[in-house]
Amino acid sequence: ENGDPQRTAFLLRRGWTLYSVTPLYRFCRGRARDYGRLLSAFIAAERHKGVAVQVGDPLDIKVALSSLPDLQGSEQDQAAVLVQLSSRSHSHSTTSEEKVVWSGCFCSVYGDDLSQNVPEDFTCLPLFLANGPESYTSVVGSWFQKTFDCSFRRLAISPLSLSWMVAMWAGCKVDKAASAVELVFSVPRLPQPLDISYAIHPEDAKALWDTVQKTPGEITQEEVNVFMDCLYSHFHRHFKIYLSAAKLVKVSTAIASAHCDGIIKILHSQYLSGVLMLLTELAISQIQ
Repeated sequence: ENGDPQRTAFLLRRGWTLYSVTPLYRFCRGRARDYGRLLSAFIAAERHKGVAVQVGDPLDIKVALSSLPDLQGSEQDQAAVLVQLSSRSHSHSTTSEEKVVWSGCFCSVYGDDLSQNVPEDFTCLPLFLANGPESYTSVVGSWFQKTFDCSFRRLAISPLSLSWMVAMWAGCKVDKAASAVELVFSVPRLPQPLDISYAIHPEDAKALWDTVQKTPGEITQEEVNVFMDCLYSHFHRHFKIYLSAAKLVKVSTAIASAHCDGIIKILHSQYLSGVLMLLTELAISQIQ
């Protein structure tokens, strides 16, 4: 909250694919420039072997690694690491413009549970967010796994976690006009896929949560269950459909949207730290 919002603005309003990452062995921040050169060479070598080549891919890829201390939650957290791949488009003029084609961010926001139990040689950044072509994500992940003896795993979000998210975010205050709170359910065991979208006015969702929450600032599983049950009952009263029999696959609020496949879009800078803290917790639980 005390950091420069411009430094973390790149995280907002774009879709990020989530991964959990085991601790990096002997990762040295002072060698960021070296790592950039090595990763760039690795990408070029993979391209030469025919790996991760897409139609229209730029041939000249520059890699930059940098630290983002603004994304730390506590003093125990390691500073986030931003990895960016840029392509150079050579125009007829003497200057060449660089365009970011892929971004990845390793971070830990209040990830003390993991960092306290790891030897000094390891860097704990359990949450990884990737934005850009999946081919680049695969190559970058492969290089980090080989270089720092770590492991990447896609971070799926369970229906239980999604229900927590919608309850927490529906109760947040937003200054400007808020968008509707939307829940998307997938109906199982049908010959053709069927999704049900359930939109609630943000003020109604917040009023409901305020009646459910007993202690401001604290949330219990029981309160989340009551909140969801109230939404299910209201829907059944009007449409005679039991949403509890369907699978919650996506939630959208003014704070953020999240999909069960592990794709998130953060919309509000004020709650960036809180969203990343929840995602860090999910990443750590998958590692442990």
